[in-house]
Amino acid sequence: MKNLRRQKGTSLIEILVTILIVSFGLLGVAGVVSNGLKGAHGSQARSQASMLVADMIDRMRANRADAESNPGGAGSPYNLGIDTATPTGTTVALQDLIAWRTVLNATLPAGTGAVSVDSGSKKVTVTVRWDESRVSGGSSTQTLVVETRL
Repeated sequence: MKNLRRQKGTSLIEILVTILIVSFGLLGVAGVVSNGLKGAHGSQARSQASMLVADMIDRMRANRADAESNPGGAGSPYNLGIDTATPTGTTVALQDLIAWRTVLNATLPAGTGAVSVDSGSKKVTVTVRWDESRVSGGSSTQTLVVETRL
């Protein structure tokens, strides 16, 4: 009977300690899941950027004559700077650039892109830039640059 009085209340303390330990464990699991989701989001954005670069290169290969042209020495009609406004016009090249920039902006956060064509060597550089600050928590501009030949 004396031993039973001493044990009174220890079950409650054990339960509270167990709850505390389990809580820290669940917080750790939540942190791991959160980091995994951030990585998955970043990976998805890079995959989208890669597909959009390939899309632009395919558009240029489909319109190779215009892509390789150098009208009036101004360079290819596909040339577009990263900070240049989206062009307007009705030519195939301009329509390709408009559609591409529209998809970039809709698919990637703050997505934009640039195209540079060297008409002499037929070397094409396609750049895609987007913002991953939601994932990293700070200012994190990501850039994908692909060089190829038509």
